[in-house]
Formats: sequence, C-alpha cells, structure tokens
Amino acid sequence: MRLMASALKFLPIFLMGLLTLGTYWLVQINTPDIEIIKGKRHVPDYIMDGIVVTTLGPQGNALYRVVGQRLIHYEDDASSEIFQPIARRFHATKPPITVRSDKGFLNGDMTVLDMVGNANLTRPAQVATATQVGSARLLMSSNKFTVLMNEDIVKTTLPVVLEQGLSVMTSQEGAIFDNVQQKLTMIGQVKGRIESENAGGSR
Repeated sequence: MRLMASALKFLPIFLMGLLTLGTYWLVQINTPDIEIIKGKRHVPDYIMDGIVVTTLGPQGNALYRVVGQRLIHYEDDASSEIFQPIARRFHATKPPITVRSDKGFLNGDMTVLDMVGNANLTRPAQVATATQVGSARLLMSSNKFTVLMNEDIVKTTLPVVLEQGLSVMTSQEGAIFDNVQQKLTMIGQVKGRIESENAGGSR
C-alpha cells in the first residue's frame, strides 16, 4: 500500500510530462519546414547536355538562339548556368552577330545573358550595296559581355579590345554594341589605331 501511495503521489507529474511531450509533438508536425519558410534553395533542379535555348520577342519572333554543352537550371530563381555558350542573333535586315564565352548565366525570364570568361563578339564582313556601305569583319573581346536580349544590346564595363579589318582600338572602361542601330560606342579613354584597308595606311 505504501508503494501504491508513492506511485499515486507522482502520477500528476507523470501526466504533466506526457502532456508536455504530446504538445511538443503536435507543434513539430504542424510547423512548416524551415526551408519552406525561407523559400526555395539555390540548388539545381535539372541538368541538360547539348542544349539549345531560343528567346522570343513580343511578336513571337526568334531573338537569340543560345547553344551550350551543358545547362544547369536552379529552382529558386529559374536562372540557368550554361557551359561553353554560343549566342547568335539573326535579323532579317541586319548582319548576324555571334557572342561566345566559357560560361553563361541566363536570368529567369531569359532577357539577360552574362557571358563570362574569354568572351568575344563577332560580326562578319559586309559587302557594300546600293544602300549600305561595306564593312570589314568586327571582333570585340573582353572577359565579360552582358547581352540584353530584348534591347538587342551587348555591353561590358571591363577592358575591351575592338578589331575591325586592320584597325585596333582598346578601352579600359568597356563598350556598348547596339545591334539595332549598328552602332558601337567605346567608353572612357580609347587608344589604338585606325587603318584604311584600301590605302593600307593610317587615317
């Protein structure tokens, strides 16, 4: 009887302990995971090899076609990392341009493509016509280019080298290539030489 009385004496404490454990368990199963509260993590949700990505304009026309060896897509912001990307812009009335680099980073809505590492932009030589002056092949090199796909602009704020025919120009502050206007602007202090292909001398 004395043992029974001692057990009954601790029964309220035992019941309170069970109640506390039960409450803790209910809280745990009804609390969302901390990762869900914070949002999705910046981790790959799929990987593809040998990819081709085409961005479309407002009218449904193809703006840029991007090919790459591998694409890693991230779930949190829908951005993509592309290995050995080549971005080509085809236009009905303007010469095509091609931008290459070691890596590319495409934002979630596919409007901005950062081309990083050994980046270069090329535009083929253009034959003179009745309405257009001919031009030599254009090559622009830098460590990074940002391609604004909707605006059809390629730009950099890093040191850049421009080669066209025999002419070579450099700038430490970057350049902007406007494909719509067919206009290239070198930023900051520009150095180099401009050569006449016909005369073979400076001008």
